[in-house]
Amino acid sequence: MDQVYRLLAINPGSTSTKIAVFENEEKVFQDNIEHSPGDLAAFKKLPEQMPFRHGVIENAIKKAGYGVEDFDAFVGRGGSLKPCEGGTYEVGGALLEDARDCIITPHPAALGSVLAYGFAQAKGVRAFTVDPPDVDEFEPIARISGIKSIPRESRSHALNQKEAARRAAKDLGKTYGEASLIVAHIGGGVSVGAHKAGRLIDATNLAYGEGPMAPTRCGTIPVLRVVGMMEQGFSPDEIKDYVLKTGGVLDHLGTADMREVDRMVQGGDEYARLVREALVYHISKSIGALSAVLCGKADAIVLTGGVVNSRYISDGIKGRVGFIAPVLVYPGEFEMEALANGALRVLRGEEAVKIYGEETVKICGEEAVKIFGEETVKICGEEAVKICGEEAVKIGR
Repeated sequence: MDQVYRLLAINPGSTSTKIAVFENEEKVFQDNIEHSPGDLAAFKKLPEQMPFRHGVIENAIKKAGYGVEDFDAFVGRGGSLKPCEGGTYEVGGALLEDARDCIITPHPAALGSVLAYGFAQAKGVRAFTVDPPDVDEFEPIARISGIKSIPRESRSHALNQKEAARRAAKDLGKTYGEASLIVAHIGGGVSVGAHKAGRLIDATNLAYGEGPMAPTRCGTIPVLRVVGMMEQGFSPDEIKDYVLKTGGVLDHLGTADMREVDRMVQGGDEYARLVREALVYHISKSIGALSAVLCGKADAIVLTGGVVNSRYISDGIKGRVGFIAPVLVYPGEFEMEALANGALRVLRGEEAVKIYGEETVKICGEEAVKIFGEETVKICGEEAVKICGEEAVKIGR
């Protein structure tokens, strides 16, 4: 009989903390613990929320009949890390320090891996994080922008994108490593990625304003028009809000709830109809652009995220991009399942765990180890060390 692993998955958000208990792939309990503005207002910095969130999680699992001692591993959503490959990471060391300090991206999701580590330490088991938003598997050509000092970076819904990609690949009779897919995560924010051979090789950057308009984000905007806004007196913070919080459908219609937008359209609001169609149009254009990354050879286009529950959105995108590849629809978000599945793959020995900051690759049978941008490559006795673009070559002694 296969071993049954009981896991606790933790996903902190801006106004809630989601938890779920899994017994292998089966979700046997879930809770979305809502936090009022007053609950979090006392904490000026994200790390200060840790004891509060730990306590509410402990109370929630206790009410559900579980204790910390009942779990074989803990897995938390990640974030605030340096660029890293996709996969399942052991929480500890440098990963724990970066996530705990929230120095890269101050988002509550970064606390997930730290919370998982705290519970795991109490039980004496392992803690993991899976496909954090910091996943960066871009090919070199994808990093080039029109300004040399501003390379393109990867910031996407990597966790849900990769889980949806795995599901799509399975439905196509392939593994994730064998499939070429374009995945669009459509929620309050939108990210569209090209997945090839198990890697997210290019994607729109939702953190920096790239890509399509979204329910709460402006997407790509003409740069000189933004400069004009600054000349008119808009502050950097106001512009950042358009990029991350108040742009897109919300700015046009006063709501980011696409169900409400549907009701506005049904009530005869023609401008709401136009904006809804523009959302479909923008996302479809990004999918079309990323099909060029795969040279038009995508096995499928995958739609996922909460907004995909709208048949108008999913059918509208299908109508525009279906000529590129079959369109597979996976409504909703699978973040909790993705966390549990990533941990399970490691616990079962199906996938090697990754250690943050230490990446092992093989070149022509030789081994290279990358540590935070320092690359050591040994080839036929010649050692080259590249550090921040400076190269030293050692041959023999």
